[in-house]
Amino acid sequence: MLCALEIRDILIIDRLELNFRSGLNVLTGETGAGKSILLDSLGFVLGWRGRADLVRAGAERGEVVAVFDLGPGHPARAVLEEAGFPDSDELILRRVNTADGRKTAWVNDRRASGEVLRRLSAEMVELHGQQDDRGLLDPKGHRAILDAYGNLGTQRNSLRAAWGARSKARKALDDAEAALNKMRTEEDFLRHAVAELDTLDPQPGEEEELDIRRRLMQGAERIREDIARAASLIGSDGAEGAAGDALRWLDGVADQAEGALDAPLAALGRALVELDEAGRGVQSALEAMSFDPLELEQAEERLFAIRALARKHGVQPDELGRFADDLRGQIAALDAGDADLETLRAALDEADRAYEAGAEALSAARQEAATALDRAVMAELAPLKMERAVFTTAIRPVEPGPSGRDEVTFTVATNPGAPAGPLNKIASGGELSRFLLALKVCLAGADSGLTMIFDEIDRGVGGATADAVGRRLAQLAENGQVLVVTHSPQVAARGAHHWRVEKRVQDGMTLSTVTAMDGGDRLDEIARMLSGDRITEEARLAARALMQG
Repeated sequence: MLCALEIRDILIIDRLELNFRSGLNVLTGETGAGKSILLDSLGFVLGWRGRADLVRAGAERGEVVAVFDLGPGHPARAVLEEAGFPDSDELILRRVNTADGRKTAWVNDRRASGEVLRRLSAEMVELHGQQDDRGLLDPKGHRAILDAYGNLGTQRNSLRAAWGARSKARKALDDAEAALNKMRTEEDFLRHAVAELDTLDPQPGEEEELDIRRRLMQGAERIREDIARAASLIGSDGAEGAAGDALRWLDGVADQAEGALDAPLAALGRALVELDEAGRGVQSALEAMSFDPLELEQAEERLFAIRALARKHGVQPDELGRFADDLRGQIAALDAGDADLETLRAALDEADRAYEAGAEALSAARQEAATALDRAVMAELAPLKMERAVFTTAIRPVEPGPSGRDEVTFTVATNPGAPAGPLNKIASGGELSRFLLALKVCLAGADSGLTMIFDEIDRGVGGATADAVGRRLAQLAENGQVLVVTHSPQVAARGAHHWRVEKRVQDGMTLSTVTAMDGGDRLDEIARMLSGDRITEEARLAARALMQG
């Protein structure tokens, strides 16, 4: 609900503060007094696109502040959360326009873009007038309006989910067919590559082992000669044999040396043990370095084959086994591809049937809701002196989509036998106003939390018709908030709250002011609307009768 509107230095308004309440809020005044400026100011702070020259002559900048009360679960709260603004029961919008045209906006004292203002306004305020091209006059929104009237949101959401499942199933089938077709173009390569890998059968770590073995065999020939020479110098024909001879010679004369040879004999014994161990080690090394030249050739061939295959497929040698498994998986998928496609086609068929059933049910529900809406609008048109007009909610089939396969358009035929056409192209100004009002009365239940504004929607009507307009505006306002700009005393008399807009000249400058009307002031204002500038007692009596009726 719009609680307050504060305007400073906008067009012919210097400073103005208005406090609105729930129910029917009426704005009256002479033509040109500034009523439209109030709506322009509200539209400015809500981010609506309008006139650019808003700043009052001589002022550096103009400013508008609007305060809204947001009830629990109000849709504007979701907009605030998505835009990163803190949630609050009170929403304060402020927008400034400088004399050079720069515009700056704040939401609860935090800078905001015009787009955020417009998204918030879409959830809080709805403007209706003869020139309005939003809301009810925009055929693009008629389907959503009909769905809201018929409480079809759950069905529509279910159909949207069915459309999503259908689209997902279609994509899965398309992707599988594309992948299968691609694999079929590569089938010869896949089978050849797997056969090649199976023949070679590379093992993890084999490439490193072969490389080490190859390098050992290549180096063995270079060092084996030196090791063999060392072995001959250590063995029985070398150091070990000489040490043995020395040990025998010394042992033969040891008894005669009076113990002088005991230590040398012990040392030679130890040396013979070490020489024997060294000889065996060197001999083992010689045996290990013995190789078959054919073995080296085979190791090199396998090593080069593994590395060549790894380069061919762009993988590391140790990954060839895993790569072969991947290729086998593709071949298996290729072999099972037709069966998989049949499964996916069956899933798509099932999703198609679910969507078609949901779309058919929603179309039937829309037809039923359209019949009820047409009947309700026609019932509202009779008191508005349009009993000869025909309102029809036209539904025609279109390409299926997330919201179904129906296009919805509100059409009217203003006279018997006249062709029906879109609401905004057939009805005249006064007729259009009454059609809009009748629609709003019927659709009011779908407009939770909205402040509805009617800009001279009663233009071109009077008498009993104007009275019917006023009664329906009051009915709309019973559970919400309605602002109406009107020249009709019958409408003004139905207001719960009344303001008069007027112009005055102060210090040579024309300014617009707004005065709250109550009691006798309100009676005189409605009398003025009835009789003109000269208010007679008869006009007051008529005004009182309107207010009491």
